[in-house]
Amino acid sequence: MASKKAVLFNLWGVVVSPRPAETFLKFEETHKLPSGFLEKLVKNGDSAMQRAERGKLTLSQMIPELDAECVSAASDQKVSLPAGFSVKSLLEELRDSTTVNKHILQTVATLRRQGLLTGVLANQWVDDSGCGDSSGRLLSLLAGHFDVVLQSCRTGLRVPEADLFISALKQLGVPPKQALLLADDEEGVGAAEALGMTAVLVRDLPEALKQVETFTGVQAVTGESYPASCNPEEVSHGYVTIKPNVKLHYVEMGTGPPVMLCHGFPESWYSWRYQIPALADAGFRVVSLDMKGYGQSTAPPDIEEYSQEQICQVRGGIPQVTLVGHDWGGSVVWNMAQCHPERVRAVASLNTPLFPVDPSKDPMEFMKTVPIFNYQLYFQKPGIAETEMEKDLARTFKIFFHGNGDKSNVCVCVCVCVCVGGLFVGLPDEIPRSSILSETALQFYITQFKDKGFRGPLNWYRNVVSNWKWLCSRPRAKTAPVVSCEGEK
Repeated sequence: MASKKAVLFNLWGVVVSPRPAETFLKFEETHKLPSGFLEKLVKNGDSAMQRAERGKLTLSQMIPELDAECVSAASDQKVSLPAGFSVKSLLEELRDSTTVNKHILQTVATLRRQGLLTGVLANQWVDDSGCGDSSGRLLSLLAGHFDVVLQSCRTGLRVPEADLFISALKQLGVPPKQALLLADDEEGVGAAEALGMTAVLVRDLPEALKQVETFTGVQAVTGESYPASCNPEEVSHGYVTIKPNVKLHYVEMGTGPPVMLCHGFPESWYSWRYQIPALADAGFRVVSLDMKGYGQSTAPPDIEEYSQEQICQVRGGIPQVTLVGHDWGGSVVWNMAQCHPERVRAVASLNTPLFPVDPSKDPMEFMKTVPIFNYQLYFQKPGIAETEMEKDLARTFKIFFHGNGDKSNVCVCVCVCVCVGGLFVGLPDEIPRSSILSETALQFYITQFKDKGFRGPLNWYRNVVSNWKWLCSRPRAKTAPVVSCEGEK
């Protein structure tokens, strides 16, 4: 059995930019220092910077020692340093100018989705400056995207030392001949090739990524690809009690202003698996809920438990949050903004427009006049739709989750299901899995619905009148910035 392949990436100049040498050059030009003055200094194996990168010094310890080395080197080379010279401003510029290459992250996500292993090799020091938020964010981002992250300050090994490559491959369980390195320096390329690895010197990123495709056999540059997604085993899970014996399960990622994601029917927190890491990487604290009745959240049997008044009950915790909802989750976020505006910073809804409540229209009678709501009438009597959907969970989710580009003509007719006796009537027994639904995702949804079934999720639809009465009793006003996104189909 062939061993897996792995792709390793240098941090500087590949995963993030600019390369330190570019920042050094800019600093030298600004302070009228000879070109290469700093790079030559820090390449000394016993320099303060290299000792810090090996974990022998922290950042705050490195700065005065590196300043002293600059003064000594300037004296030896008859170079005048400006008054008050310190490398502190250089290191702050390096920190503040660092940007992550999104193309690399997307490539890594594609590789991992196809079963390949990835790692990032980072020459870094321990940041004890008290301004280490950016360092922490970067490390958190890397840990969420790569299988292994090797920091020189933790291992005592630096890029381009062969032992660092060996350590990474050992952790991944991959032999050198099955590994590719993307590096920004010729020395690193040479060291990797000497071990038997394939190595690419990154000067033109699109060309380098084509070589990744050639080595791995995975189309990582051209064609449509998905962003990084959550692995349920690698995210933080939690529970919040909203009333006695009723808890909501959630997953959480990132730090910063809170964003809460509310899914629709018949879904899960996992429906936001692509958005969670993207929002976390953008600097938000992301909380994705299993809505009441779903997944690992409590599923009370009473229909009344799923009224919008009950769903929107607010407890302590986060004082104010940006809410993002889809389908029923969209209704929740609109209602939260209207009924609890003091707790809502902003609202975004996907495929659920805001329908202002009309006190003069009986909602059940109105639904009978609109064919596309026929399926909601079918959902009203407990036990009927549950039986149909729970009969074959794999088939059910293959029907619900299909893309416009799929070749199979799977179409649920929501307009006549009451007349024909079911939502899936007329569809074949064997439904092909859509390109937008991986086998892993399909099995996750099956697991989430296997024990509790569809009773709780369908009970959301059985509060039409109570929801209408509640909203009619509430004041209506423009309360928060909103974004509404609707699909074409």
